[in-house]
Amino acid sequence: MRSIHRSAALAAFIFVFFLTLTAAPAQDRRQNEPGQFDFYVLALSWSPSYCEAAIERTPGRIPDQCGERPYSFVVHGLWPQYEKGFPEYCQQQPPRVDRATVSSMLDLMPSPRLIFNEWRKHGTCAGFSVGRYFQEIRKARAAVKIPQEYLDLATTREVAPADVEEAFLKANAGMTPGAISVACDSKRVSEIRICMTKDLQFRDCAEMERRSCKRSKLAMPAVRATRGQTSAQ
Repeated sequence: MRSIHRSAALAAFIFVFFLTLTAAPAQDRRQNEPGQFDFYVLALSWSPSYCEAAIERTPGRIPDQCGERPYSFVVHGLWPQYEKGFPEYCQQQPPRVDRATVSSMLDLMPSPRLIFNEWRKHGTCAGFSVGRYFQEIRKARAAVKIPQEYLDLATTREVAPADVEEAFLKANAGMTPGAISVACDSKRVSEIRICMTKDLQFRDCAEMERRSCKRSKLAMPAVRATRGQTSAQ
């Protein structure tokens, strides 16, 4: 009887083991090798949504980019990607980001903490120096035109993700529906993610498109400068 139980337990273990192997996502063979990737994702965060969500999570705490200066879309990051999956933290002891570089990027990435984190997690995988990586971020952002209706959104608007995508497609020649996706939380537009080649041209990326927000309607909080109200930024 014990032998039967041991055999059954061993069979169950082997089944679970192989089930785990099958379920685990395959890693790219170049996993976390600096400079070895296929394309970028430029992530543009809708700052008013970020600020509203942040104040809901931690009332009374105002993040760096949620002060009096109004922001609309800000750069979250420029992320090296594989066709499936992505590298991250590609150097255990990466070079430091100096103060001059931080100061030079605050117009696009209005948080020193964000700048430091993006370099450690994503920039180290690009295969560039600190300065070159942030130059690439600036060039990538300059390649994208923000639709006029989202430059200074005076009142909160209800939108469909497809309508936001369409506005970006109309504003950016050469951008295709497969190159852009909308990310969201439970009720707000959180980011626009745009796929770009290594020389910063628009390109399709099926995996990113599959992760696009599936909600039919979302809020885009207004952009306005009001002290102490994170929904205002």
